[in-house]
Amino acid sequence: MSTSIRILTERDVSIWLDTLSRDLIEDGALASSMADLAVAGVTSNPTIFAGAIHGSDRYDAQLRAEMRAGVEDPRELFLALALDDVRRAADLLRPLHDASRGENGFVSFECTPDVAYDTDATVAQAVDLHRRIARPNAMIKVPATGPGIAAIEELTALGVSVNVTLLFAVSRYEGAVEAYLRGLERRVGAGLPLGGIASVASFFVSRVDAKADPLLPVGSPLRGRIGIANARVAYARHLDLIAAPRWQRLAGLGARVQRPLWASTATKDPAYRDTLYLEQLALPGTILTVPEATLGAFAAHGDPGRTEPLDVDAARWIAAAAPDLPGITAELERDGVEAFSRSYRELLAELAERARPARAA
Repeated sequence: MSTSIRILTERDVSIWLDTLSRDLIEDGALASSMADLAVAGVTSNPTIFAGAIHGSDRYDAQLRAEMRAGVEDPRELFLALALDDVRRAADLLRPLHDASRGENGFVSFECTPDVAYDTDATVAQAVDLHRRIARPNAMIKVPATGPGIAAIEELTALGVSVNVTLLFAVSRYEGAVEAYLRGLERRVGAGLPLGGIASVASFFVSRVDAKADPLLPVGSPLRGRIGIANARVAYARHLDLIAAPRWQRLAGLGARVQRPLWASTATKDPAYRDTLYLEQLALPGTILTVPEATLGAFAAHGDPGRTEPLDVDAARWIAAAAPDLPGITAELERDGVEAFSRSYRELLAELAERARPARAA
């Protein structure tokens, strides 16, 4: 294990891999990443699965078998393929999950984006996915749209572990935390246990800079800093919330902290260090979800010594100086749902096309 990776683990920073595919599992790359790069979890989304299934023939045999068994709906074909990968990854991560007493070793699978703006449909699908995966170390990803926030409370109350995704605004993050707390409090009120329920809040970083940088003057010192500042403000809110009596009561009853997870950590601008976001967001008690290439770069030349001390006032000043940050984050939320929807539609169309030969046979 490289020194830079070891320092992250010593800071109580978890590393989750921001990809999942059958190739990754069957070629041993996931197991190697766990052993050599301290990977302690895996996340996925519709775009990741679209790339995985499109770029590999390892799904063909299962696809044909599902067709022979009478499964023809492209959505059900997608779920059959993807959930098999999720279960296999969860089984691989299970020893880590058990050894960490449920803190790490998770694999996340996202609700399909067509339900992103429907609370009831999100809850129903997430409960079904939770049942079908049937692993204690699986999280269901729910986007932090307005309807999604309401679904998070309901799912937490039902005992489903949720990865809150597509968080860009601090206000949305606060809503996600509130939903998690209310869900836990409903379980307490119903006399239900809190153990076994986990949650993370996936706050996106580099996408904010990709939107904000073009609005700043050339040479502005704010370039490449707004996404980090925005995330650090969210982290400061996290610290405030877990110090509050409301959380301390729940923790005393066995509740797990909803950890901040930094997503979109690959730099979009080649002028920036390829390890910039990992270095600046290596904050205790958080998760870095990292693409394979970015993680490899950090292991090779990442410098945790570049992590600046948390200065909440400075972070708030930078975030406030951003050109229309509320507008940027609202647009990014909409763009994120649409991008996943586009990938999902394209994937279903491809599966329908690939299924035709099997149907004809």
